[in-house]
Amino acid sequence: MAEPLETDDLVIGTGAAGMAFADALLSHSDAAVTLVDSRYAPGGHWIDAYPFVRLHQPSAFYGVSSVHLGRDEKELSGLNAGFYEAASADELRAYYARVMDRHFLPTGRVRHLPCSIDSVDSDGRHWLASSLTGIAKEVRIRRKLVDTGYLEGSIPATSPPPFEVVEGMRCVAAGEITRLVEPPERYVIIGTGKTALDTCVWLLTHGVPSGSIQWVRPREAWWLNRRFNQPGAGLPEFFSGVGLQLKAMAQASSVDEVFERLEADGFFLRIDPEVKPTMCRGAMVSEAELALLRQIRDVVRLGHVRRIERDRIVLDDGSVPTSPATLHVHCAAVGLARPALRPVFEADRVTIQPLFWSFACFPAALLGVVEATIDDIGEKNRLCPPISYWDEPRDYLSSYLALMAHDRARAAYPDLLAWAKGTRLNPMSGLGDYRDHPLVSSTWQEVKQYGSIAAANLVKLLHP
Repeated sequence: MAEPLETDDLVIGTGAAGMAFADALLSHSDAAVTLVDSRYAPGGHWIDAYPFVRLHQPSAFYGVSSVHLGRDEKELSGLNAGFYEAASADELRAYYARVMDRHFLPTGRVRHLPCSIDSVDSDGRHWLASSLTGIAKEVRIRRKLVDTGYLEGSIPATSPPPFEVVEGMRCVAAGEITRLVEPPERYVIIGTGKTALDTCVWLLTHGVPSGSIQWVRPREAWWLNRRFNQPGAGLPEFFSGVGLQLKAMAQASSVDEVFERLEADGFFLRIDPEVKPTMCRGAMVSEAELALLRQIRDVVRLGHVRRIERDRIVLDDGSVPTSPATLHVHCAAVGLARPALRPVFEADRVTIQPLFWSFACFPAALLGVVEATIDDIGEKNRLCPPISYWDEPRDYLSSYLALMAHDRARAAYPDLLAWAKGTRLNPMSGLGDYRDHPLVSSTWQEVKQYGSIAAANLVKLLHP
């Protein structure tokens, strides 16, 4: 039998969270790290993503802290002209390959095992089995197992439709529309989230008439305005959004009113102003994208699709006609998982979970810094209580309240505070370059005026 592999930390998953955590651990400790993933390359769901997907956030805030993503350039054309670049799936796959090959592996402290599945036997031993050879090796972990997949959900690219499709009906995942040889009679886009939005935008910008698209939206969503989430020269307006949020959270008398106020400020957007959103997952759109999406008039709001038959689509609350000449595009996977929360830090384990409202890579990297620099498990968990991924509007507010609490707790750790202020993954890290900007100065006054009032009022709004 082969000798067991030994490692300080075993990181399961080389997606955005696993790579950000591992980068922070390598930068702040002398740990030897083994990274394992069932996929053939680092990058997580970007390996499987539909071809036209892009980050909805700026590249400047994404990836690992020690390796910059993108060129800090603004888009020169298209619906996002004037906004800072947002990487494509191809760019992200290349970026994570570069991080692994040119930054992680040359340290001599990293082992990368793609196409490998982790399992634990009845004796509690960890095994890594190659999906290429079938050979399994025991791995002995000296410190921690780092589970980045506890909250991993499903995406349409790798998941079957969550509804029945009778034989002879055409139903494909979003990425398949780029491979069409013959155009269908019409398109039916099924789903409410970012995949569905991207699919509609891609079709419209490639000449498909809006009248040829039917959009099945079980829910209406709030979207973040990309204008308030820009790096570099956009940071003063980014920071002004913080002031707008605190003011709305301080003055509103209900959760709905917070969103109404922020919609009036242009901070939150919705596609149909006549329909109350019940979903808020923090994805971004531009106002130009929104205007384009509003051209689609054939919107079905009859709940979730249950079955696609030869002549109709059956939904929770009724049905609509369809035909074999229609291409149904499913963008309706479950998405991010929401199991019961567990402590992030345990004696032999780190379970990656969100901590507060932020772009995803910043809190994952923060957990790596905490793991490397704070010894006491109880103190780590006090500093980093997990929250569930946001789904409904009130979840956005509870996650923002968690951010405010976490900022206060982090202030007690000078080294942690210094890292947070310096890492590019923290959108506010570059704000000091604009301290004399009039918008930054006026926003600081709003933060001082409304910050504590907003925190107290959020507690009341969320727990009436």
